[in-house]
Amino acid sequence: MGVALPVVEATTADELDTAFVSAVSQQADAMIAFADNLTNQQAPRVTALAAKHRLPAIYLFRQFAPGGLIVYGPNLADLFRRSGSYVDKILKGTKPSDLPVAQPTKFELVINVKTAKALDLSVPPSLLVRADEVIE
Repeated sequence: MGVALPVVEATTADELDTAFVSAVSQQADAMIAFADNLTNQQAPRVTALAAKHRLPAIYLFRQFAPGGLIVYGPNLADLFRRSGSYVDKILKGTKPSDLPVAQPTKFELVINVKTAKALDLSVPPSLLVRADEVIE
């Protein structure tokens, strides 16, 4: 048995409902919500639609944590803090093109146990102890 990866897209807020219906009709068992302007701006609606359609989902940014199941992604506060050193170097004369591309170094894992229970899922204790935050 192989893993099917149905892809659904929404380019406007009005298309979100259709995208979730499409995912369910393609028998999706779970979803990965990729971060873009639409999903970030519509985070509460995206997590509500995932709950409505009973699709366990993983998200990239913390703003999805209140209604989402799992968030795993870069710690944005750390990224913003680290960007200050780049600004400092540029203001001191370093050409931006001479600066290396920096990758995130600090990631965060947030698990919403309340959402897991609503989806009739159990989260393994080994995952809960690794989480930076557990939402009860």
